[in-house]
Amino acid sequence: MKKYIFGTLAFIALLTYLVSSCKKNEIKPFSVAFYNVENLFDTIDNPQTRDNDHLPTSKISWNTRRYKHKLNNISKVMSAINTHGFPTVFGLAEVENRQVVEDLIHTGKLKNAHYKILHKDSPDKRGIDVALLYQPSIYQPVKTRFIRIQFPSAPDNPTRDVLYSKGLVYGKDTIHIFVNHWVSRYGGQEKTDALRRFTGHLLRLMADSIFNVDPNANILIMGDLNDNPTDKSLTVALGAQAPDMPFAKKQLYNLAVKPFKAGEGSIYYKGWDLFDQVIVSTALVGGYNGIKTDSFKEEIFKKSWMLFHPKKGLTVPDRTAGRGYYGGYSDHLPVIVRMKVDLSGEVFTII
Repeated sequence: MKKYIFGTLAFIALLTYLVSSCKKNEIKPFSVAFYNVENLFDTIDNPQTRDNDHLPTSKISWNTRRYKHKLNNISKVMSAINTHGFPTVFGLAEVENRQVVEDLIHTGKLKNAHYKILHKDSPDKRGIDVALLYQPSIYQPVKTRFIRIQFPSAPDNPTRDVLYSKGLVYGKDTIHIFVNHWVSRYGGQEKTDALRRFTGHLLRLMADSIFNVDPNANILIMGDLNDNPTDKSLTVALGAQAPDMPFAKKQLYNLAVKPFKAGEGSIYYKGWDLFDQVIVSTALVGGYNGIKTDSFKEEIFKKSWMLFHPKKGLTVPDRTAGRGYYGGYSDHLPVIVRMKVDLSGEVFTII
């Protein structure tokens, strides 16, 4: 009898070890990053947009040498943000056209990421767009839309499209990604607040339409939202909450809330703001549908070499240009969210 019990226990122990080993091998990384690269323009005049600030005749004397320097700087940041390889998907804001994105992904160490591009010119008068880079070996887009934002209160004020990509992660789990660059605060926060609220409300309608089909949908919204996580465009219009348990069904949780309340920021103007945000659905924070965030907050990538260190005053992002040419990286800092994907599925459940 003792031999039988011992044998049974040994078998259970062996089975547990094998199952846990298989489970470990079926956990794969998936990371998402976003970076407003601050006016990544080429040197060619586009008569359809206001790109005069980035031409050889402009006050910053934008030329090929400075353009290549900018590409190298941005590539350096994007290559360093993830300690284990490159982010699986990388959202970008303030890129002029597809060609500058092509130039970027073939610069420096970024060549080793083997990124593919999703991009389309938007009607923004400045000629700046959003784009999504992705590693096709991990993320496979199956549907892409560029959602036009038309403001009823400002029909003659075109802005950047919202890039929507529905795809498969490791050929299995579906995720819905929205890349954003909301209307800036130029002219004043209150004056432009209604435009950002409109965009937030529109995004909420799109998220709810996805939830109506799949309550456990993996939804990820990222971008430069030109508002902080506690502003009403996020909390009321979009309905993005702080990621506190217990999680509610069919909700959106803002992974920028906790770092913002801790005093962190991604851009500096009279104080630190956290405009660059990653917002996820209930399934992603709870791990209910294959993909789960490693933590309940985004990471702001901030290294000393990316910053401007004045003799007096605060250390701030080292930007490319302002009143003159500075030669830095960007006026924004990038953010990243790390996740894990459970590919074990029914095999582990059955055991």
